[in-house]
Amino acid sequence: MSGITFDAGGLIALDRNHRRVLVLLARARERGMRITIPATALAQVMRNPAKQARLSRLIRQMDTDLISLDGPDATSVGLLLARTGTADIVDAHVVICARRSKQAIVTSDAEDLRRIGPELRLVVV
Repeated sequence: MSGITFDAGGLIALDRNHRRVLVLLARARERGMRITIPATALAQVMRNPAKQARLSRLIRQMDTDLISLDGPDATSVGLLLARTGTADIVDAHVVICARRSKQAIVTSDAEDLRRIGPELRLVVV
């Protein structure tokens, strides 16, 4: 595993100071791992950057990759949704990002992600 990818639930847990997420981030940093945040997941949770200091700080860190939904990824997301018979663009984008970076996904909703990316390691918070 080269790091961790956050879905919206994982970001919400960080925003709420969830101890397990804080420990995961600390361990990832100690090991020099990358943190991936799909911009679609960030968009689901970011409401007031001034009051969401942990999220704002995380996306500015040197070891954090904020991944936009560009044309090629949008196509991959659409194909993945068609293949799995699902409809959540954000979940599919999270799976695409985690597969590409070979990372585990930090989530609070493993069921949907298991349908889309059953081979991926999930860390449920």
